[in-house]
Amino acid sequence: MEEGYGLQERRQSKNVTHVEVLQVNSSRHLPLDVASMDLVKRRLKQRHIQICKSPNVLPLNLFDHFPKIAGTLGTGLFLGTGGAIHTAGPLGALIAFALVGSVAYSSLCSLGEMTSLAPISGSFPHFASRWVDPALGFAVSELLKFYVPVEISGAQILISMWDSHHAAVYTVVICIVICATNVFGVIYFGETEFALSILKLIMIIGLIIVGLVIDLGGAPNHQRLGFQYWSNPGVFAGPGLEPRYPALNNFLGILSAITQAAFAYQGMEIVAVAASETENPRRNIAKAIRRVFYRILIFYILGVFIAGLIVPSNNPQLLEGTGIFAKSPFVIAMQISGIRVLPAVVNAGFITSAFSAGNSFLFCSSRILYGLALRKQAPRFLTICTRKGVPIVAVLCSSVFAFLSLMSISSGAETVFTWFQHLSVMGGFFGWLSINLTYIFFYRGLQYQGIERQKLHYYNPLQPWLSIWGMVWCILFILINGFTVFWDFEASSFLTSYINIPLFFGLFLFWKVTRGTVVWKTDEMDFITGIPSCEETERPEIPPKGFWQHVAAVLF
Repeated sequence: MEEGYGLQERRQSKNVTHVEVLQVNSSRHLPLDVASMDLVKRRLKQRHIQICKSPNVLPLNLFDHFPKIAGTLGTGLFLGTGGAIHTAGPLGALIAFALVGSVAYSSLCSLGEMTSLAPISGSFPHFASRWVDPALGFAVSELLKFYVPVEISGAQILISMWDSHHAAVYTVVICIVICATNVFGVIYFGETEFALSILKLIMIIGLIIVGLVIDLGGAPNHQRLGFQYWSNPGVFAGPGLEPRYPALNNFLGILSAITQAAFAYQGMEIVAVAASETENPRRNIAKAIRRVFYRILIFYILGVFIAGLIVPSNNPQLLEGTGIFAKSPFVIAMQISGIRVLPAVVNAGFITSAFSAGNSFLFCSSRILYGLALRKQAPRFLTICTRKGVPIVAVLCSSVFAFLSLMSISSGAETVFTWFQHLSVMGGFFGWLSINLTYIFFYRGLQYQGIERQKLHYYNPLQPWLSIWGMVWCILFILINGFTVFWDFEASSFLTSYINIPLFFGLFLFWKVTRGTVVWKTDEMDFITGIPSCEETERPEIPPKGFWQHVAAVLF
């Protein structure tokens, strides 16, 4: 922490004249010093930010560790693995999840380093505006609107297991509750997510244990599976696009699974979006990012591995059949092995997971919109906050997109869910792309201005290669997302898979032409204006006490 303070003091004392020049130059791009206008409050505590997609700080007791590793676990992992195993096979799905996981990790490492320097409102769209081009920040922020409706549509599909005749009522109720949770204040959001994350963590641990029990023959049917399904039907599968060329078909299967994998990982960046409303943001987010690798390895990769052991890739319920059971490999395995009561309990857990994800995404999108408004990239009225520091207008405007999930009433829940899934995944790819691209500019700017990254609360020694890795793969993911439509063309699938590409460039060119923005040069980048010092944001760290707290601090 003392090193962080030293960095801030050195920057303030060494670059006083340079800062004045930067402030003058920055006025032609966007305002940077908006501290007097930023009315959100740092009310998310240690245990609250733990559930915002990652762990953060040492808890006061062992129980507080539970939510730290549960935030990213959602419907994409619990349900999306079924489609990945069906189209790619168990090993193909594992490869797809590992590849996308590495890109998600590189993006979060890049974002974590930038946030440790600037824990301010707006997050990565503002960083793109601040260090690359304001047009980039404006364009990428507009593609993050479909996270909420896709989760609500997923929850509706889950509820249809019990009642498929009142879909509209359930959808409206979920929308209202999610919106209300965000309207009442960040403390209510934090407490809600804290409770739901405990349920999600218990559920994923329980599913992994149940999967191991089934695989080892401990289920009611006492059938030991082992790696049986890796031999028959095999470690790879394919979407059937090129049946005459099995190797090519298997490769296309892995590419097809990337969408399901990306849907499972999306939203990890919310930990940085919450930085402006988090206590001790630099220290907390640094600890969060450092543990992402192990969380991805244990819960995502291990979860997909177990799912591939207990369900064959040619099981028709993975893609077809009745009810939401057709989407969950864990529930399918329970049915096959003769477990009767647990599937309904697990389905209820999936619903809470979808609600939690939608709740988090609404928080994320409203804060990004608020950050844009602060810097005149969105209407000024969106900066209005309540006395509790809630950007109420930004929350309400972001909530409107939640009601897009009502489209599922007329077009079919599963069809609309697929549409929103493609739109949100593409928006996520553009978000990761902008994060990694921004980091490369950020890295060059720090080097040119003589600011040592090693003095930040978080830095990764593998940079900038991590960001280059993530940026290259994001470009490829954007191009191949929805590629299957070229074998069996459907206008709706084509549009939802690729409409974000012209939309992104259209928004980018619109802002660039109308506002006359230019790409920042390394000597123009501002790493000081409007950024709070360490003394303003960080408080003394409370060390763990007792044996169990020390053990928990090491493990989590």
